[in-house]
Amino acid sequence: MTRQLETPAQPSLAKPLAAVNPLRFVFGVHQHQPVGNFGFVFEEHTRDVYRPLLERLVEREFFPIVMHLSGPLLDWLESSHSSYLDLVGELAAAGKVELLLSGYYEPVLAALPRDDRVEQILWMHEALESRFGVDATGLWLTERVWEPELAADLADAGVRYVLVDDRHFLVSGFQREQLHVPWRTESDGKQVDVLTIDERLRYLIPFRPPVEIAAYVRDLREAGQPLAIFADDGEKFGGWPGTREWVYEKGWLRDFLNVMERMVAAGEIVMSTCADAIQAVRPGGLAYLPTAAYREMEAWSLPAVAATRLGALETELGTERVSGRDGAFVRGGHWRNFLVKYPESNRAHKKMMALSALCRRRGDPPEARRAIGRAQCNDASWHGVFGGLYLPHLREAVWLNLSRAEAELRAGESLTAETLDFDADGSDEVWVHSARFSAVVSPARGGALIEYTIFRTGVNYADVLTRRREAYHDTALAEAARAVKVAQATASRVDSARVVAGTARTADGSRESADLSHADTGGVASIHDLEGSMSLVERPAVDLDDRALFVDRVLGAEVTADQHARASYTPIKSWARALLEFEVIQERDAVEVVCAGDGLTKHIRFAEDGSITVSWRWNHSAFEAGTRFASEISLFHPLELEAAPTATRWVAPVETVAKSEKGLDRTVQGESVTLLWNASLGGATLGVRPIP
Repeated sequence: MTRQLETPAQPSLAKPLAAVNPLRFVFGVHQHQPVGNFGFVFEEHTRDVYRPLLERLVEREFFPIVMHLSGPLLDWLESSHSSYLDLVGELAAAGKVELLLSGYYEPVLAALPRDDRVEQILWMHEALESRFGVDATGLWLTERVWEPELAADLADAGVRYVLVDDRHFLVSGFQREQLHVPWRTESDGKQVDVLTIDERLRYLIPFRPPVEIAAYVRDLREAGQPLAIFADDGEKFGGWPGTREWVYEKGWLRDFLNVMERMVAAGEIVMSTCADAIQAVRPGGLAYLPTAAYREMEAWSLPAVAATRLGALETELGTERVSGRDGAFVRGGHWRNFLVKYPESNRAHKKMMALSALCRRRGDPPEARRAIGRAQCNDASWHGVFGGLYLPHLREAVWLNLSRAEAELRAGESLTAETLDFDADGSDEVWVHSARFSAVVSPARGGALIEYTIFRTGVNYADVLTRRREAYHDTALAEAARAVKVAQATASRVDSARVVAGTARTADGSRESADLSHADTGGVASIHDLEGSMSLVERPAVDLDDRALFVDRVLGAEVTADQHARASYTPIKSWARALLEFEVIQERDAVEVVCAGDGLTKHIRFAEDGSITVSWRWNHSAFEAGTRFASEISLFHPLELEAAPTATRWVAPVETVAKSEKGLDRTVQGESVTLLWNASLGGATLGVRPIP
């Protein structure tokens, strides 16, 4: 008789341990570095994580295991550490490593056009077959972002089974004890099997002592469960804060392997691949899973206010209830909500979608298609405990690949403009492009330029992240206040400017590290433990409006450059969110977009080479003496600006405070250049061109 894990079995029903069949144990690691990440990060992780982990597993013959290597990491390893891939290939040929598919460039599959989803998976299948001789049929689902229609696309790509979190089932009403078997789902009559990753194992490995892991696995076995799957980021075995010392130097991995070997020898567990589990374990039946991701992802996708409310609700319910049977029904949002939460992510996504469709229409030239594929890498699209979207070099890589694709697709084109709802926000934009550049004007934002990409440089000059309130800012401020109270109570000195658990940037830009070990509890802190222990002295600046080029306002005489930089002022007038009427004038060698309304007329004239002339006319009689017309230009890289008449120029860095796996990081996202003219002038002109 199978018993529920949460309910102790009656003594009369308990079976002797030796009489229970062995539990199949799957040990899986997902190893990934994003497109555009720094070379030294690839190098450090190979040295400190990927190689030592695999070499120790080889030494101890801890096989079979399951492994996923993302395409960007595969490409880098092939060029820099091919011997590592040779070892993986030997193990795969011997049946000791089962390699998993994914989208090659690690996209969130649900966010792609359906043809692109299949193509990304086929790229990975071809790479694994070519490099390792493997006909892979299992899929690592990036960020475990599931949408029901994916089943058909996975089946079309030759996927036989996919790994998801147990949460995907729990939010559908399944009981936890039902999830240690394969299930089957379908879409459009096309079927795939679904295996569930055990969240409890994700939190135990490698953060808790191996005896605790063994106890949990024994509980599963005693309850009659046939299968337990651990599959998670390989970077947690030495790449996350504190884990290198814990896993290797303090002996966690050695002890874990010792414990698991004893359990194998005793017949308690048998190591298994996912493919073997599909064959050996009787399936549970049919399951339809809702849109879902892992627990933390759903919370991260919420806007700041909603995320704070969710946190308060979970605190009110208490840890025991949230982690119990009812906890799955307390949910956040879903992955696509990042495209709403961060318009910068949405613009890159919609540009990718537009170029993908254009590429299909033009015969799918291979270089353009691959560049679009690289731009589909997920990391720069969202933000959680890792920097993600907040890391400028990752966004830059996305726009660079989009630029390369568009340059190839538009080779030889003349200057033209299209009117369409480019970013799917309900208002039309004007997409101006030629063989040399691509730009998007938003009349619904007062004629601001929300993209300006020059193909020669591969830079989107408008790619500056807006400073926003994040829920963890509130948490960090509360933590700082709590720490001060504790310090006052104990009469001890507290440096509340320091990130308590993790790292902070000091005044000179260096890092200072905190002790991450949990020696008192016999474990090490996970990155999720660190989320609740960051602190801030003051709230980071929050921008008045989303950043772009040519965001226009009228400022009072009392507003200073410093107040403007900190966004601690109220404009007399702002067109940042004004919906203006517009017209597009197509000339032989220029395109002019004229936006007008609410007392402002704005001409944005594009030349064939991508240079821009902006002219403003405003009602000067509407503003008092001493007020200033200001146009703010947020630049990812510098541009040449020539104003007429001469303008006062305020320049300030755009700095964000964002969460990373090491604490809170201050990051310069770009530069704010604001040009100011006396409002009594009634008009001004600005020439803009890339720096040669």
